Amino acid sequence: MKRIRDDAMKIGLKAIETVLPENAVRAALRGGEFSGRTNGGGKVVLVAIGKAAWRMAKAASETLGDRLSGGTVVTKYGHSMGQIEGLEIFEAGHPFPDGNTLSGTARALEKVKHLSEGDTVLFLVSGGGSALFEKPRDGVTLEDLVSVTDQLLACGADIVEINTIRKRLSSVKGGRFARFVEPARLFAVVLSDVLGDRLDSIASGPAHPDGSTVRDALRIVEKYGLSLRPGLLEALGEETPKELGNVSTVIAGSVSALCAAAEKTASELGYRTLLLTTTLNCEAREAGSFLASIARQIRASGTPLQPPCAVVLGGETVVHLKGKGKGGRNQELALAAALGIRELQDTVLLSLGSDGTDGPTDAAGGLVDGHTAGVLAGLGMDPESLLAENDSYRGLDACGCLVRTGPTGTNVNDLAVLLCR
Repeated sequence: MKRIRDDAMKIGLKAIETVLPENAVRAALRGGEFSGRTNGGGKVVLVAIGKAAWRMAKAASETLGDRLSGGTVVTKYGHSMGQIEGLEIFEAGHPFPDGNTLSGTARALEKVKHLSEGDTVLFLVSGGGSALFEKPRDGVTLEDLVSVTDQLLACGADIVEINTIRKRLSSVKGGRFARFVEPARLFAVVLSDVLGDRLDSIASGPAHPDGSTVRDALRIVEKYGLSLRPGLLEALGEETPKELGNVSTVIAGSVSALCAAAEKTASELGYRTLLLTTTLNCEAREAGSFLASIARQIRASGTPLQPPCAVVLGGETVVHLKGKGKGGRNQELALAAALGIRELQDTVLLSLGSDGTDGPTDAAGGLVDGHTAGVLAGLGMDPESLLAENDSYRGLDACGCLVRTGPTGTNVNDLAVLLCR
């Protein structure tokens, strides 16, 4: 069993390594589009937001050197790796914005406030940018934003729904940042953490025309029964920019690349591979149960693949919080799968977040096998009770099934890999 668990970890870590932002940023900045936009001179001011902001900014600084005229980096606590010459670095809250979020954003806005038509804002965007780049609309408070985000996360809203609401309560989301830097040009390099790579939803689309509408926002409020004071409902009723003429964008990484890398490594390790989807989007525990059913099918009949085989999925599941435990969507998916693959030999399931942080925990996800449920029972823990309490972290930690990578520096959704030898 150790070999197959080691294989799963090799596949997951190699996939993450492949989508680290440094190479993607360098390629984007050496491409003809960026060079063509900046060859005429003028300032290049950097603004980097998200969990991968530090790595993206570091790569940009090394690539552009003294062509950069300073800038601001806003990333999650623990995701900065030191100073970068000429850049101000802020660490702030995620998934909820905090005072440092507002301070970092204010500083970024100050640096791009008086740019001219010949200047360029280099905007580096990665997952987590919605919480890490924020200036509330007039009449909206930081406490309002935290409350709304908390409600949306707890009720299981997906990232597009969450950002449809958040962008309307913000002065920088939903295309408003691009409007703010006019007449300067904006060149965005994006690591996508949104299924389908919707640019208007990644980090709530600060530099992209908004494809959502007031009607969409109000429908989400009704769907989840959100509790919003009248002033917030009024803010939701104002439309966002639908056209922007000063922006060009390059998507530098996505969940599709993550899954392709996982398939490649699995194949090199001798597994037949099947990419099932890059748009997984359902309840985490249901995804775990579904993957377990595929494992049982493989073991029973050799379909859809004969072992040794690897089934790969990418996307982002959701968790409806009903208990008071600790965990994350990848841990919950793994624990649910552990129930379904109980007593299956040479069968493992890895589920991890590409950013290295799964929910409000220090784990990236979980790695379970056919023995996990039995080990938990031997420890006096009932996996079903743990799931009911959303307490996957405690269970997986007790049986040595947590995956801890630390912050990876990238964020392109989640990866799940089912291996059968």
